[in-house]
Amino acid sequence: MRDSTTDDIYALWDELAGFPISQADDALNHMLSRLCSLFDAKNALWSVVVRLPTPAEGDLLNGWRPRLVRLLHPLPSLATSIQAQVDKLWLPEVDISAIIGAAGDEPFLTRLLSEALPRDWFEGEHYRRHYLDVGHADHLSARCAINEDVRIHLFLYRGLTDPRFTADTKAPFTLAIRGLRWLQHQIVLSHGIHAASAPLTPTERSVLLALLGGETETQIARSSSKSFNTIHAHIKSIYSKFGVHNRPALTALWLSQGASVIKPKPPAA
Repeated sequence: MRDSTTDDIYALWDELAGFPISQADDALNHMLSRLCSLFDAKNALWSVVVRLPTPAEGDLLNGWRPRLVRLLHPLPSLATSIQAQVDKLWLPEVDISAIIGAAGDEPFLTRLLSEALPRDWFEGEHYRRHYLDVGHADHLSARCAINEDVRIHLFLYRGLTDPRFTADTKAPFTLAIRGLRWLQHQIVLSHGIHAASAPLTPTERSVLLALLGGETETQIARSSSKSFNTIHAHIKSIYSKFGVHNRPALTALWLSQGASVIKPKPPAA
């Protein structure tokens, strides 16, 4: 690993440490953008994957399903492809790439696409439709466990004419992502996925981020053009979902990075 690459990774860590917890989305976008720059990738995908409390018997994915997916550059053709792949994960038969991606219980794992899938997979329909047809030829991936029921999956993609990822790229990528587990935890927590008893609504999440940014209820009401009583009701709902009674206790979840875990519920049908 070149010293310059290591220095770039350290710089990325420092940059991300400078984002306040109220700017979780900005931190995520910055992380994905910088990773693409560092590792010569054209796009990136970040996903929160949860284990269903009661998966069907014989479930090929051991209950793991995406709860949240973010693309750095959500091009229409790529977004359509990703949605089609997510939809297929609920069918009885799924592609072997999804089965391999869900298998195992390692707390942290990075993979080259070429070492994860058999050669004949690259001649099949899934690779053609969801890689070649959207301008991708290769990916480098990471899987990071937040707890036993929540994981982060991260993918960097290269284009059709780009060189393939190699072990020389995988090593610094592994270092970069392993050192950012704290950030993955904060971003997941900002969505309430692994610490809230129920998913946050979009408005509740906006209010949550404002609270974490230090805004008062009055300031949040003013900036969101909502009444004080409406904002107060949202805050009470947020506290209830996170199992806390006040702002200091809510903030402590981020500072401790150790919120008590409530198993996430499956998404509504």
